[in-house]
Amino acid sequence: MTILVNGERAKSEGVFLDEETKRMNDLCRFKLGFWGVRGSTPTPKIEYLSFGGNTPCIELRTIENEILVLDAGTGISPLGAALVEEAKGPLNIKVFITHFHWDHIQGIPFFLPLYFPDNKVTFFSFENRAEKMLKGQMMEPYFPVNLDLLPARLEFQAIEHRLVKISGLQISPFPMNHPQGATGYRIEKEGIAVVYASDHEHGDKEMDEIIRENSSDASVLIYDAQYTPEEYQDRLGWGHSNWLEATRLAHDSRVGKLVLFHHDPSHEDSKMTDIVLEARKHFPWVKAACEGEFLSF
Repeated sequence: MTILVNGERAKSEGVFLDEETKRMNDLCRFKLGFWGVRGSTPTPKIEYLSFGGNTPCIELRTIENEILVLDAGTGISPLGAALVEEAKGPLNIKVFITHFHWDHIQGIPFFLPLYFPDNKVTFFSFENRAEKMLKGQMMEPYFPVNLDLLPARLEFQAIEHRLVKISGLQISPFPMNHPQGATGYRIEKEGIAVVYASDHEHGDKEMDEIIRENSSDASVLIYDAQYTPEEYQDRLGWGHSNWLEATRLAHDSRVGKLVLFHHDPSHEDSKMTDIVLEARKHFPWVKAACEGEFLSF
């Protein structure tokens, strides 16, 4: 069972969760929070408010309150503020980076948990260069505080092709077809799997098969759907896919639910609504990721 949850949004829209729904939420093994859903550049305009304008950042929380963060675009800034506000003690946060393109790391200097000495933040990435890359974006003259000066305890782990185990979670990295490379993640526990496959361009037979295998029978697939099929024809080789390919992958991999992600910065709310309606003609359960919404399952 999947329940859309957002206390503040539900309140503002006059939607109130009954006690049974609240109880089911508390029993869910995973809670996904969408803090940044836009690709390439942020879009701080009123025409984008329904789906959101921050660049990629997803929070995944388990029933045991293990906190994983997928990517660190501008959406990690409001996530960090929320985590600090709710914290009752030191935070231990794991951040999984897909790649080091600007829209996926630009929120790190503004991630508030990094500024508290009792907190621990571990950065996972495919290659052993996360520390170098993140230091680079915070060195003079790009930012006034160097990464080495942050009070929190920082660790950096290269995962390459190996399985990562954290508190009963199995995190399986896999390569994606993207300029300079990118990594997708299958996160699984007790038969429930979430697949995060942002920044992938379909069309490479070997890479497509890898993603199909890693998406097999997933409960939720979060997939790069930056373009429409028509737009994609003029953007071959740019490293992104479209909503039609997303529905084909979801069908072939027998996933439960498909979440379209990495929305193009030119796609306003009305365009996103049209995309979702078209996608639902090809796959039964589709939504576009919306900043500020949560999925529990």
